[in-house]
This record gives sequence, C-alpha cells and structure tokens, in this order.
Amino acid sequence: MSKTILIIEDDRVILKFLTLALKTSGYEVKSADTGVFGLGQYYEQNIDLVLLDLGLPDMDGMGIIKNIRAERQTPIIVISARGREKDKVDALDSGANDYVTKPFNIGEVLARVRAVLRTTVDTNDLETFEYKDLTIDFERHEVKVSDQEVHLTPIEFKLLELLVKHQGKVLTHSFIHEHVWGYRTVDDYQSLRVFMASIRKKIEPEPKSYDYILTEIGVGYRFKDD
Repeated sequence: MSKTILIIEDDRVILKFLTLALKTSGYEVKSADTGVFGLGQYYEQNIDLVLLDLGLPDMDGMGIIKNIRAERQTPIIVISARGREKDKVDALDSGANDYVTKPFNIGEVLARVRAVLRTTVDTNDLETFEYKDLTIDFERHEVKVSDQEVHLTPIEFKLLELLVKHQGKVLTHSFIHEHVWGYRTVDDYQSLRVFMASIRKKIEPEPKSYDYILTEIGVGYRFKDD
C-alpha cells in the first residue's frame, strides 16, 4: 500500500514540484497552502508523513509541529528557507524528524522521505540491532563490530543506544543531553563531542570513515540508515 504524504506549502511552484516528484515516486499526495487548511487535511486524512514549510501566511509552521506532536508521532520533515542553525534546532527539538533548507535538491528530499518512513517503526522494544558490521545486544549491553566485542563505557553505550533507536533522525545536542544526562543545555557541547569521538574511534572501521554516526554541524548527530 502506498504511503500518503501531506505537503503544507504556500509557494505554488514548490508545491507543484514536490507533488509531481512524490507522485512519480509512487506516493499519494495531499496538499494545503495554509496552516489551518493543512491541519484540517492532517486530521481528516490518514497521513503517513508531513512535508512542512515554516513560513506560512496564516501561522508559523512551528505551531503545526507542536499541534501534531501533542497527539501523534506522524513523521514531519521541515522544508524551509530559514537556514539558521537556531531554526533547525528549534524545529527538531519541537518534534520534527528532519530539516531540509531551501533551495533543495529533490533527490535529497525523496531520500530523506524514504529514510524517515523506513525508521518510524517503534524501536523501543528492540532486543538487538544490526547494521552493516555493527551488532548491539541491548539487554546484555554488548556491542560487536565484525563479530569482535567492543568495550563502551556506560555513557557511551547510552549515547549509541539513543542514536540507533532513532536511526535516520537528527538528534539535537539538547535532546541528547536531556535523554542521556537528564538535562538540557544550550552551550556545553564539548563533553558530548568527546564522547562521540570516542565512540567513533571504537566502532568505525577507519578513522573519520563515518560509516555509522554523522555530524549535523551546529545541530547534533544522526545514525546512518542507508
């Protein structure tokens, strides 16, 4: 069964472009050019994913993210001309799954749509995780790379577990701090960078190969899903 995607975008050229690309890729598409109409479409239809512009004529897209997240976990990808790191962080912290800055490459948008739809299955109850040469046993706190056990500290394991259980989703620095250390921070990222560097050194096949963990500069980290 094809997935249904709702586009909330007031630029008619971009709306038409996205609609055509998504339909050509086999998706069903619903669309709206205002926030109010978009929310109406969302609650009336069975929507699998939302593509959302933040700069709508009647309301800010951040309000739509918060409205949806108050009730449901439908994946949301923001497509916006707002390219500041703060805007990306705010959108992701509010519950968006990903953020694409205009002007965009349609191939990248389609790839992110596929990635988010692949990884929205509930992974909280996973007992094990396998990706490429990496295997994780959550119950035993055991990590292996190419069948060789890798020792991670308790904090490193919690960080890696958080990333893989949100595979494909960009996790902001403050989100990671809150879920691993129990508090949010807006500027103390140095310790997090040190832990990430240590994890990469232990699980990546070669230095700076980035086969598993990607850095979203100024925003956070993402575990690869392709």
